[in-house]
Amino acid sequence: MSKSNTTEKPDPWRVPIAVAQIPETGLHRDLEADQAVRNAVADVGGLREVLSAQASFDVTPNSGGRFHVAGHVRARIGQTCVVTLEEIESDIDEPIDLIFAPPEQIPQMAALVDEAEEGDEETPDPPEPIENGMIDLGRVTTDALYLAVDPYPRKPGAVFEPVVQAADPEDHPFAALRALKPEPKKPGSRKSKGK
Repeated sequence: MSKSNTTEKPDPWRVPIAVAQIPETGLHRDLEADQAVRNAVADVGGLREVLSAQASFDVTPNSGGRFHVAGHVRARIGQTCVVTLEEIESDIDEPIDLIFAPPEQIPQMAALVDEAEEGDEETPDPPEPIENGMIDLGRVTTDALYLAVDPYPRKPGAVFEPVVQAADPEDHPFAALRALKPEPKKPGSRKSKGK
């Protein structure tokens, strides 16, 4: 069966880590995207280009089969200014602080997040599922990058100036009503019955 029939685009950057192979002391991973991966990330994310993309992660085991993923995602992306249509470049620097949990724990942990939302404390993010015994650090990187992208990038100092035209006295919301108004009668235009 060919994958080209699926409508969902594949993950452009895959770096799976088997949770069974993560030591108790945790592990550290530094990632850097090559040209092919950067092109795929740009294509899937609707970006003009991705000039660089790096990530640095510490993955540490927690109790209950959960894992803490902390680190940073840094990238330089090329977009088009929505005002001037000039090509611009933007830097992304996103901190990562996620918990991955076995899929069967997700509903229970999501309920705890919902309860925390009702309180005054800062609400934790719901955990991400560990899929097929793997944590995909490539997907973590691209998800963070896509969430950080400005959907309406502007060149510094670019301001949208609407075209201003002088107001036409006949062009206002009630101008059409004027045509319905009866003409005022001119004094002296009445015909007298006696003549």
